[in-house]
Amino acid sequence: MIEPQALGALSGAHELLLQLIEDLPARDCNRRFDPRLPSAGWLLGRAVYLELHLLRGVVMGDDDLAARVRHLFAEGQAPRSELDAQLPPRDHLLSWAGEVFDQDLSNLANPGQVPVHPLLQDSWLLWHLAQRHALIYERLLAVLASRSAFYQQGEYRAGEALQADLPREDTRRIEQGHYRIGARDGAVMHHEQPPQVVELNAYRISRRPVSNSEYLAFMQDGGYTDDGWWDQDGRDWRQSANSQAPWHWRQDANSHWYGIGINGPMDLHGADPVSGLNAHEVHAYCAWAAARGVNLSGAVPQHEYQWEVAARLGEIEMFGRSWEWCANGYHHYPDYQSPPDPTLEPCAPDGVDGVLRGGCLHTLPSLRRSTFRHCASPDRRDLFAGTRLVMPPGKAAWE
Repeated sequence: MIEPQALGALSGAHELLLQLIEDLPARDCNRRFDPRLPSAGWLLGRAVYLELHLLRGVVMGDDDLAARVRHLFAEGQAPRSELDAQLPPRDHLLSWAGEVFDQDLSNLANPGQVPVHPLLQDSWLLWHLAQRHALIYERLLAVLASRSAFYQQGEYRAGEALQADLPREDTRRIEQGHYRIGARDGAVMHHEQPPQVVELNAYRISRRPVSNSEYLAFMQDGGYTDDGWWDQDGRDWRQSANSQAPWHWRQDANSHWYGIGINGPMDLHGADPVSGLNAHEVHAYCAWAAARGVNLSGAVPQHEYQWEVAARLGEIEMFGRSWEWCANGYHHYPDYQSPPDPTLEPCAPDGVDGVLRGGCLHTLPSLRRSTFRHCASPDRRDLFAGTRLVMPPGKAAWE
């Protein structure tokens, strides 16, 4: 029996994806505005392919439609740019996607149209597809933000100048102990399981993520030019990228910083969490904050276990405003069981991707949980991501 809530979540994800493409001029559908981002048309096609392969192919045993487009949409996160020339025009793409989505919903809503299959137990596959589409939705929004930057016309002047502010200690102490991490059964992805008990040393974690004002202080103190804050991977990235600010930051004629959003230029507010960073920038900022911040000696990026425990205990604030890079690379939990089909695994093999936690302003409800693990290449800057600091524990109140 398919759960109505799962069917509704999948239908809602369909509508969001289709609406973004419908609002896009046809000339821009299959165009790349950032070399590291796919085209909007490819992302919609990827969502359709996932359903064709997993629902029609794996569950229903009919792989014909998925096989026809596998050469276009099976490449995952980084499709080759030459594939864009092979994509159908926007209206054809929308018609195809709408037809596939409608037929899938109809099959799922009507008993007997789909066979009994382990992936459909408790509507698990529907929840999984809704979450995969939610991740694609965020990438589509990044494409639209890069498009806004490309087409920006006229001169924007920040209404209120962003001011720098040194980071200061505002932390919560988590005591040494054994803590549960990972998800139990339910509408979760394979890489969130199985639940584990981990032992953590005591630590302090910043109550709030790194802010725009704090990151500006890093920039103004030569953060992007001082090799001392960057490890070798970060220096290599910085040399190749030639970046001096977060992904979506720009300067006006008065040298004041502002941001480029989906709907165009916007002021940056100092207390808001910084976003548009990659893992290399995060590590450099943390090294700088440990040396320049107020009572932040020993500060480093959080480990994902530290974040999850603090979130479960209610000791941190403002998560879900920007994704938060973690210090560790992606890894499988002990006793991890691979999914029956590789397409069900959203992350690359161990050691390739970095991990992010918490969600951003654009993250859909299906992904907003303390156990969800986002994963991405450490040099990705288009994820609406920042970070949060952890520090040595210091003395406990009773010491």
